[in-house]
Amino acid sequence: MENIILSPSKYIQGAGSLKSIAKYAHKNAFIIADEFVMNLTREIIEKSFKDHKLDAFFEKFNGECSKVEVNRLIDIMKSHNSEIVIGVGGGKTLDTAKAIAFYSNLPVLIAPTIASTDAPCSALSVLYTEDGVFDEYLLLPNNPNMVLMDTEIISKAPARLLASGMGDALATYFEARACERSGALNMGGGLPTKAALTLAKLCYDTLIEDGEKALFAAQKNVCTKAVENIIEANTYLSGIGFESGGLAAAHAIHNGLTVLEECHHLYHGEKVAFGTLVQLFLENASLEEIDEVLFFCKNIGLPTSLEDMGVTTIDHNKLMEVAKLSCASGETIHNMPFEVTPEKVYAAILAADNYGSY
Repeated sequence: MENIILSPSKYIQGAGSLKSIAKYAHKNAFIIADEFVMNLTREIIEKSFKDHKLDAFFEKFNGECSKVEVNRLIDIMKSHNSEIVIGVGGGKTLDTAKAIAFYSNLPVLIAPTIASTDAPCSALSVLYTEDGVFDEYLLLPNNPNMVLMDTEIISKAPARLLASGMGDALATYFEARACERSGALNMGGGLPTKAALTLAKLCYDTLIEDGEKALFAAQKNVCTKAVENIIEANTYLSGIGFESGGLAAAHAIHNGLTVLEECHHLYHGEKVAFGTLVQLFLENASLEEIDEVLFFCKNIGLPTSLEDMGVTTIDHNKLMEVAKLSCASGETIHNMPFEVTPEKVYAAILAADNYGSY
């Protein structure tokens, strides 16, 4: 079996880097962003493309990375002379841009305005239904051609989004470790390289070292060295780490939690953070390790219990539905180094909830 590592062709990170976006795109562009991000960035992007004598067509993203939305945007793009797809904004916008580029056989440039997930660097789009329930993973043959991180813009986003990104990144090392132990394949269909596993561990170490410091800075909308490090951890280290290291229980449990209406207000990384605690209970990790993860989550405001996520009344039938969806055929939870059943997941959810509430 081959060892495989996946990564974007180019990763750019720095203050004010969005002003240079046309220099990196170097083609006529179809650009998607939601209404808020469009208002925030359009003038900067238009000036960049004008300065480079390139065309840029903007279209508003409607908010859900669904097959319906992807097809709608592809139909609009067909009427323009676009040579590259650019996604500007958060995870669902970026995943939609990647899907559009894939189906249109065009290159894609990803320009996050937040560091709330590890989606930007991956050869993956997570598709949801129009109602926001997890649908499927769209596995792409290539990673984005470019990822451009303007830390000046990202540092001004709500601090909760940076914390959510840390929740998503928190799972990276533990899922990669589980995949290594089980011999499971990564998202590229191969075994993880030593580089991928090292990046996954560096991601976790960076979170523990700089996460709380970064949150304090982000709450004041300033960019310190800790914020720079966490943006890289949330985006690049976690992106390479999860994709080339592999996914396991934490993200599958996230997918299961999408059936709970009470959790629909949560960001992706907030649910993944709780999923990470559940995975640690599922695999009977040491109490020292669980405590380090638990107190990290508490210190930066990530949920550690069902109540923290808005589930004020325990409905055991609904929790079993969560467990069953987490264990659906093809789910990444089956990359754990032991057999996983809905009953085991159900038990781990209740145990993690009890400990996180304690």
